[in-house]
Amino acid sequence: MGKVYSKALGESLKIQRIIGHIKGKESGPTVVFFAGIHGNEPAGVFALHQVVRTLKLEQRSLAGECFAIAGNLKALENNVRYMDKDLNRIWSADEMSNYSEKTDCLCEDVSEQNEIKALLTSILEKSKPPFYFIDLHTTSSPTSPFMVLNDSLLNRKFATNYPLPIILGIEEYLDGALLSYINELGYVSLGFESGSHDDIVSIQNSIDFVRYTLGLTGCVDYLPQELEELKLKIHNSALVINRFYEIYYQHDIEKEDVFNMFPGFSNFQKVPKGTQLAIENGETLITNKKRQIFMPLYQKLGSEGFYFIQSIPAVLLWISKLLRKVKLDHVLAKMPGIRWKSSAKDTLIVDQRVAKYLAKSIFHLLGYRARQLDKAHLIVKNRESASRKSEYKITQWY
Repeated sequence: MGKVYSKALGESLKIQRIIGHIKGKESGPTVVFFAGIHGNEPAGVFALHQVVRTLKLEQRSLAGECFAIAGNLKALENNVRYMDKDLNRIWSADEMSNYSEKTDCLCEDVSEQNEIKALLTSILEKSKPPFYFIDLHTTSSPTSPFMVLNDSLLNRKFATNYPLPIILGIEEYLDGALLSYINELGYVSLGFESGSHDDIVSIQNSIDFVRYTLGLTGCVDYLPQELEELKLKIHNSALVINRFYEIYYQHDIEKEDVFNMFPGFSNFQKVPKGTQLAIENGETLITNKKRQIFMPLYQKLGSEGFYFIQSIPAVLLWISKLLRKVKLDHVLAKMPGIRWKSSAKDTLIVDQRVAKYLAKSIFHLLGYRARQLDKAHLIVKNRESASRKSEYKITQWY
């Protein structure tokens, strides 16, 4: 049991790990919502509590199951992003293996992770597909609502049902995110950023998003008119054009760095060349060309100062879809300087001294996440091979 406070509402709420669980009489999807993975983001928790309560009061007809799960209970109670370790950065295989070997020195956040992982495993074992995983967040700066997802074709197809801007590529910069862990299991998973932390509008945006998702997946039997009204509300909440964007730069903050973002920047803001963005260790960071800012950091905890993003032309999205369907990566694996990491054929090792012509952008088109292994090598992991497309082909949205 934990206690969560909303500055926007001026109210507190007592919650357990499972905020709510509703199971319909008919078979259907399993829709899982997470909120409060970061403890200074209570909006999603209050939104899920309200939606579950309303569904029960309205006695809505449900198919399948809906889970509303609270993330970092200890951090939520203390209204901090995390206690010792960021709960949304410790879901990589290396991180989890390291902690499992050191069970005698687990920190608060890893203990929270273990509980969530056990619950997630139980849901996957006992509930029925298709599975949907939605992670609700807010930001430290003003923002138009948007979605973040790992760039698999399955995720893309589902996300296009929402009239919101969609951000691709963040998993290449954020190692150990919860959604990346789930997406690598092959399921639909996406993050929704509803607004700034303490804005009451962020709660309402989350409520609308959750309700629309339940209708879109077929978990709640909303009338077509009701679903269209929810979609229109989501559309009207967005202040940015509904299109795909990709992240191409992240400004990292090291533990010893003193970083302060200049005030006034907001998500998706376009800034001209020569704009002063922040002061880091006494030096002013200035843009060397026109940029579009994403996720400027206005909180004490966090290791990402800001990102630069750019819109993705529709023709590139179409080309990448075609290349993935014909599995061009299997052809690349036969070229000099490129080899499969293992017999699983889901990860490539690229020697950039030999394959100089292959930039990260090419692997992005093919559905790979690229990371620098060392100065000479890239390690690129396929985001399509694990996809459980067959489990979603019976859905109306597919």
